[in-house]
This record gives sequence, structure tokens and C-alpha cells, in this order.
Amino acid sequence: MKARLFFTSAIVMFAVALVGADKAEKREAGKKKDPLKGITCVVSGRAINPEATVEYKEGKVYFCCENCPNAFKKNTKKFAAKANHQLYATKQVKQEKCPLTKRDVNKDKKVRVKVAGVAVRFCCKNCQGKVAKTEKDAQIELVFNDEAFKKGFKFANKKGDKDKKAA
Repeated sequence: MKARLFFTSAIVMFAVALVGADKAEKREAGKKKDPLKGITCVVSGRAINPEATVEYKEGKVYFCCENCPNAFKKNTKKFAAKANHQLYATKQVKQEKCPLTKRDVNKDKKVRVKVAGVAVRFCCKNCQGKVAKTEKDAQIELVFNDEAFKKGFKFANKKGDKDKKAA
């Protein structure tokens, strides 16, 4: 009788441990977000098709269909800010400086603004306030236009870049 109780308890404890481990794995998997989740086409604003892409600067811009890349290529300047935003949102670039002044960013979490779903840091409350006062499309244009993009964002190093620097 005691042996049966011992084995039943052991089986229950083993099952609980398996369920706990499975939940922990799911939590860890959830932390590693898909960088393309929630990304929209820079031309149409619809959800992207990961197969419809164009090489842009040192990255890749995603579109909803095979027609939008043609519109993008015909007038890249018109879509540049949204394309730059998408490069940042998909983690192809990192923010290094304030996009308005090229100064170091403030570490205070209050000196940030969510611009179309991504947090952007600024050097001071003046820059932060200027961006916070603008509307969605104007925010994208202000923070991610080509000039601001050059000031504040850098592409992640590629393997070949690291090898060249080491040589």
C-alpha cells in the first residue's frame, strides 16, 4: 500500500515537473519575438508577405505583394522614411544617437517616444517633446527621414565587416 502511494506520488510529481518545464519553454520562446510580426508594407500599409522584398541601403524592405516593390522603386524618396522605420522595426538597424541632433541619447526612459510602434530615444526632453507633439505619419517623417536616419541609426555589422576591421 505504501509502495503504491509512493509510486503514485512520484508519477504526479513527474507530470507536474513536465508541465512546468513545458510552460517555461513556451515563455522563453515567446520572448524571442519574430521581428516581422506586425510589420506593414511601406507602400500600402497592409500586412507584409516575407517573400516580397527589395534590397534597400544595407537591409531589406518588406511589402505586401509583388506590385508594391515596383511602386517603391519608382519613387523611393516618397517612401524613404517609412522604409527606414521598417528597417528599425525589423531590427536591421540599431539606434545609436538622437535622430534630431546626433547627440548621445538620454538613458532616462521618460525621454522616449513610441513612433509607429517602436520606442525611439532622444538626447533631451526638447527633442522628445517635439516628436511627441506630432501625429503618426509626421512622427515617422520627422524621426526616420534620410537625414535623421543617418544621424541616429546604424546598420548591424555583417560578418564580413568584422573580419575587415580585424585585418
